[in-house]
Formats: sequence, C-alpha cells, structure tokens
Amino acid sequence: MRIGMPKEVKTLEGRVVLIPAAAAELVKHGHEVFIQSSAGVLSGYRDEDYDAVGVKVVADAKALYEAAELIIKVKEPQQSDLDNLREDHILFSYLHLAAETELMKKLQAIGLTAVAFETVEETQPRALPLLAPMSDIAGRIATQVGTHLLYQPQGGKGILLGGLPAVERGKVVVLGGGVAGGNAATVAAGLGAQVTVFDRNRDKLAHLRSLGPNVTGLYPFAHSIKKEVLEADLVIGAVLITGERAPHLVDADTVRNMQDGSVIIDISVDQGGCIETTKPTTYEDPTFVWEGVVHFGVTNMPGAVPRSASQALSAALIPYILQLADHGADSTPALKAGINVAAGEIIHPALQTLNA
Repeated sequence: MRIGMPKEVKTLEGRVVLIPAAAAELVKHGHEVFIQSSAGVLSGYRDEDYDAVGVKVVADAKALYEAAELIIKVKEPQQSDLDNLREDHILFSYLHLAAETELMKKLQAIGLTAVAFETVEETQPRALPLLAPMSDIAGRIATQVGTHLLYQPQGGKGILLGGLPAVERGKVVVLGGGVAGGNAATVAAGLGAQVTVFDRNRDKLAHLRSLGPNVTGLYPFAHSIKKEVLEADLVIGAVLITGERAPHLVDADTVRNMQDGSVIIDISVDQGGCIETTKPTTYEDPTFVWEGVVHFGVTNMPGAVPRSASQALSAALIPYILQLADHGADSTPALKAGINVAAGEIIHPALQTLNA
C-alpha cells in the first residue's frame, strides 16, 4: 500500500505520526511510504533520517496526498488537508468528531473512509491503545501547566501547589480516574498537593488512593463534585466516553463561584469538554479568564512535547497501521471499532445520533 505522512498544520503542533524507526517497519513489510518534507523536524527527525530507512520525501502536501492511498497523521485534518483529501483515501488519525460536527460533514462530503485513533478499542482487556499514550502525556502536562498557571504573574492565586513547612498544601480536583486523570493525579500527589479524584470505578479509586495519604477517591455525585470544586485551587477535567461528547460535570454557576485565581484545565476539550465554561484554545493563546478563573483548553496538549509524544505514539500505532495496510480497516474488531466514516457514511454508533 502507498502510505503518506503529511506535515501537521494545526497551530503549534510539533508531532510527527511515525518516527523513522517505526516508518522503517512499514517499508520492511513492502509498503511504499511517503513523508512531506520537514514533517519530522519539530520532533527532532530530519528528512535525511527518513530517507535513510527507505521513506520517500516529497516536497509538499499536494504531492504527498496525490501519491498516497492511506493517509496517517496525528491531528484531525485542517482545511488545507481537506483540500487534498480524496474519495479513495483512507484517513487514519485522531478525529474527535463528536465535538467537530462540521468536520464530520466535510469528511462525509469527500466520501472517504476515516478511522479514528481514539475509537480503536480492544475488548480483552478493554482498552483504547492509541489514545492511551497521549492521555499519559496530557495528564502529566495538565498538572505541570496547572502548577505554573497558579503563579501570580500568570493570573493565579500565587500558591505553591505542594505547599511546604508552615504552608498549606494546594487542593487539586481531578474529574475522571482513567489514564489521563490518573497521570494528572499521580503528578499532583507527587508534588505534595491534596488531591481528590472522582470516578465511578472503585478499582481505579482504590489504585489512586494507594498513591499516598494525600489522595482521596470519591464517587462523582453532583453534590460532592460541586463541594470539592468550589474549594479547589486546580481542577483538571479528564472525562471520556468513547466516541461521544464529554458530559458536563461542572456547570457555569459552580465555576462562577470558584475563588479568583483558581485554574481549570480541561483535557476533555477534544471531546467538547467536561466543564461547561471550557472552550478550545491553542498553544499560541492557551488561556482565558472567565469570572476570575483561569481556563486552559489547548486541544493538542501533547504537541508541546513532540519528541516524547511522537516516540510514544509510534510505538502504539505501528501494529495497527501494519494490520490496516495489510488486511484492511475492518480486519480486526479493534480497528473496525475505530471506523467513524466509511465511504462517506457515518457508521460509529456514538456519531450516528449527531448526524440524524
């Protein structure tokens, strides 16, 4: 199969979908692989590194899309990508169509087949293997960024999140104890903050409680969430329902009554956000203040650490790309679950109701 890796064009997105070592695996399996010139530079990989493993470097996006049958990329297509996509293309990338209904309609109109990284799902054990590595990173970044935004020059309360002798610990609330939320809680707990995690799964709460006596795990009753959020210095949203728009667990009235200088970071923003006042931002202009509360809603959080993120993503992706290229998008239950659009038709159950 002819496989193309275009350069990412989303604002300040530095990742490349496959590092040279991973791309070399496709070449070894007999596939013809193309990469747009300089696509790997921000992740630390030169065109020469790809050329050395048999990947063909092409000058621009138009040539890349013309050459390829399977388009693999990190983030959802931007308008310049859409201009080059064709009906006969298979697109394999993060899509988040539940929060991007206009993009969904555009992909339908093109008539292509689109497989979303975030809905590729293994059932034994149940896992989202292509979302997990980026959730690992996003969770860690969320706490790191939140710590910085709590500094007074950034508009925050002016507190040291972990506290120190004679100083109170900062309070962190994490909504969701999955991969992203678990990583956020782990970093916050390690810094010494007082951490409260909400999740429906008792095993997840038990695991997170084991991080230390400064971590509390609670069931997400609406009353309990509101109480803890109102007392929090940093709130991290990390709720995920596969393929669906994230539910709002924190309403605008609750945010309005938070203390000035508190910080909200909504990792769920890709899926619409789990906090009502969330809106998408970019690393070019990452924050906004609403009713005295600092909000961070960057939709490509792992893009800030492209070398680490590209390495992690490549390791997770390569077996699925090989399976897709060798046997087709519906060749395994996991890949089949990832198909959002097939020949222009919306087929993922979570999206069909949005398209009705």
